Amino acid sequence: MFEYMTVQEASKKWELSERRIQKLCADNRIDGVIHLSRVWLIPKGAKKPIDGRTKRGKELKHE
Repeated sequence: MFEYMTVQEASKKWELSERRIQKLCADNRIDGVIHLSRVWLIPKGAKKPIDGRTKRGKELKHE
């Protein structure tokens, strides 16, 4: 059985805002995300997506 975390838990774990996590979920940037009604369920083992808004993130996206 899979274990999931909420947007709030992911926000604390990855040090991102809850709104940013919701946007990443909506844009399919996090693998294995499930959307139920108004709730996003994020697999506990999911990796923090690369932030393409930063210079370093842009470099990593193109590798």
